[in-house]
Amino acid sequence: MTSQPSLPADDFDIYHVLAECTDYYDTLPVKEADGNQPHFQGVTGLWNLGNTCCVNAISQCLCSILPLVEYFLTGKYITALQNKTYPFLLPSDCSEVATAFAYLMTDMWLGDSDCVSPEIFWSALGNLYPAFTKKMQQDAQEFLICVLNELHEALKKYHYSRRRSYEKGSTQRCCRKWITTETSIITQLFEEQLNYSIVCLKCEKCTYKNEVFTVFSLPIPSKYECSLRDCLQCFFQQDALTWNNEIHCSFCETKQETAVRASISKAPKIIIFHLKRFDIQGTTKRKLRTDIHYPLTNLDLTPYICSIFRKYPKYNLCAVVNHFGDLDGGHYTAFCKNSVTQA
Repeated sequence: MTSQPSLPADDFDIYHVLAECTDYYDTLPVKEADGNQPHFQGVTGLWNLGNTCCVNAISQCLCSILPLVEYFLTGKYITALQNKTYPFLLPSDCSEVATAFAYLMTDMWLGDSDCVSPEIFWSALGNLYPAFTKKMQQDAQEFLICVLNELHEALKKYHYSRRRSYEKGSTQRCCRKWITTETSIITQLFEEQLNYSIVCLKCEKCTYKNEVFTVFSLPIPSKYECSLRDCLQCFFQQDALTWNNEIHCSFCETKQETAVRASISKAPKIIIFHLKRFDIQGTTKRKLRTDIHYPLTNLDLTPYICSIFRKYPKYNLCAVVNHFGDLDGGHYTAFCKNSVTQA
């Protein structure tokens, strides 16, 4: 399906921390270019295998993120696959996705072709998610989340720590419990954490809740035109939960109206924004065609950072996924900044 440039695109932004933008390219394997036809590393097209534009667009963006490129091209992923503490817990399909992704990245960065096929990577992921192999229109955000989840599952390692806790009873006693955490290149680069302060409007007691994720979905507050900052302010403004949305208060021991406000308690090295253009209200479905303006450099998230958080990173834009069309069909494209050409 061809794109429709007259329609506003569904922007899917990937921002990169300014402080983390340097020194990665120096660690990558270097391949000499053909003297007759120079081929820049990372500037490689992907064949459309039949409604695989969402696969191609997401793959192009991920393969333009230098910390991720360096991790796969230098073979660090192989070490992660081989050093699993409990290898029998790792599904073979999961490791195949990571290996296929590494092969695709190698073809795009070190290959001789101007265009390569993503079929091996697409098929490996399709073994776990058959819907992506049916050559039907698919959602780029869903595909991205599946890719990040499977890469994390394949490459994660476990960390064990002991924490002190207290058991209630007739005699309170202290004990130590083992806490298991998982980390991977995916969590190190993309994971962020939100902290929600929840205030009961009756007893005015405050509780806190944390949420961890890799893709930050933002509402669009205007029908015609707004900025990324407007979207962020809309998300982080205090929200009152009433009527059917009441939350159970552990102090009142019943559902109560509450005021909820979110803040960023852990900022990722690379932040992915998903702009929620597909809107469903009752039986009505529509795509919001709002023009959204966003900075190319120095995106400052300081107003939304938790006050106890000591780091206030600024971000540069490194990739955008666009959707042209409507809910029934369309086409995905990607714009990525290449570290070699700086274009």
